[in-house]
Amino acid sequence: MQIVVLAEFAVASGGAEKVAVESARGLAEAGIDVTYIQAIDGPMDPLLDHARIRRITLGNTDIWARPAHRAAFSGLWDAGAATRLGAALDALPVRPDLIHLHQWTRSLSPSVFPILFARNLPVAVTAHDYFLACPNGVYYRFDRAEPCTLKPLSAPCIAAPCDGRTRLHKLVRVGRSMAQRATLKRRRLAVIHVCDASVARLGGLLQELDVTHYRVDNPVRVECQPPADPARGDAIAYVGRLTREKGADLVAEAAQAAGLPALFIGAGPLEDELRALPGVELVGWQAPEAVWTLLRRRARAIAAPSRWYETGPLTVYEALAHGIPVLASDRSGASDAVIDGVNGCSVSPDPDTLARAAALFRDDTRTARLGAAAHAGYWSCPMTLTKHADALIGVYERILAVPGTAVPSLRGAIRAS
Repeated sequence: MQIVVLAEFAVASGGAEKVAVESARGLAEAGIDVTYIQAIDGPMDPLLDHARIRRITLGNTDIWARPAHRAAFSGLWDAGAATRLGAALDALPVRPDLIHLHQWTRSLSPSVFPILFARNLPVAVTAHDYFLACPNGVYYRFDRAEPCTLKPLSAPCIAAPCDGRTRLHKLVRVGRSMAQRATLKRRRLAVIHVCDASVARLGGLLQELDVTHYRVDNPVRVECQPPADPARGDAIAYVGRLTREKGADLVAEAAQAAGLPALFIGAGPLEDELRALPGVELVGWQAPEAVWTLLRRRARAIAAPSRWYETGPLTVYEALAHGIPVLASDRSGASDAVIDGVNGCSVSPDPDTLARAAALFRDDTRTARLGAAAHAGYWSCPMTLTKHADALIGVYERILAVPGTAVPSLRGAIRAS
């Protein structure tokens, strides 16, 4: 079985890239031959160093690193990127069975979709966000700091000043979405969702397209070890980019109201604002090992109070695997895993509600109980790389199946190879 994994980066710098890289590795370890096509020049994650993984770089640049006028045109339709991708696919020594796309908005543009469909190959897309439907990708009103309720590409959507950057960015993204919708019409597309909420929400936004929906958990690469002791910690912790849509400011407010320090691991536009607040400690980005060494020592809970409909925040699942309870937004995909009062708190991302929830973690007995339940619950059904790869293979089998005929299991043949 030959699979092409197409992403814009080959390092696990963000959630989508991390899943793309780890999926490729998991598939290779399961016996699948993988070609990893990296659109933008850059470093390679060591996980891609495997005998069954072929790596190809297209040599693209980030669209928004170009001059504004060139970025606008490239964002709408990058013919050069499409040509390079087509040449790379045609040069493969073995025709792939399926192409699995993870990212296309930073350098590839909608121009890649006709290239993929022209090869008469099944195309699967993992929905790490809402770019398949929403121009700004997160179905969120940055101008109002609240989730969007508009129909994508409707007149009110086009007029809304909702982009997180500038009006130019919004106009380019509207044009890109229109071009993308036109290329996807009358084409069969498999969409792989990473949380239950995404199936319903994005599914409702894609009704005009011929889409089949699948559900596969993201992989979580955490070794099983004794649970942390969160009752010995001192802080409500946050890991990730420091932005308002992710609720970083809410963490600082809730921790202060609860009488607990707030520990931030990451960087972003709210850094100066947070640093000026009492009880806030910022340590910047850290290596993954250092992150969890610090959190196992300091965190009474991990907070992920996203204001937007975040699909699959990996930090939430990693925290549960370590035995650290989670204070999560009920708007995000984390609500699949966080059971209110059992392994953490799943609440509305508003200041008062979050402050009340954060105050619960001042109780050592409660915090210890939630942490122990988090660890036990996660490891009763862990989201391992092997399980993720097996689930993906099952989805690929279903996508490749011919309607009305029996499909032999590819997994058995793969495992035997």
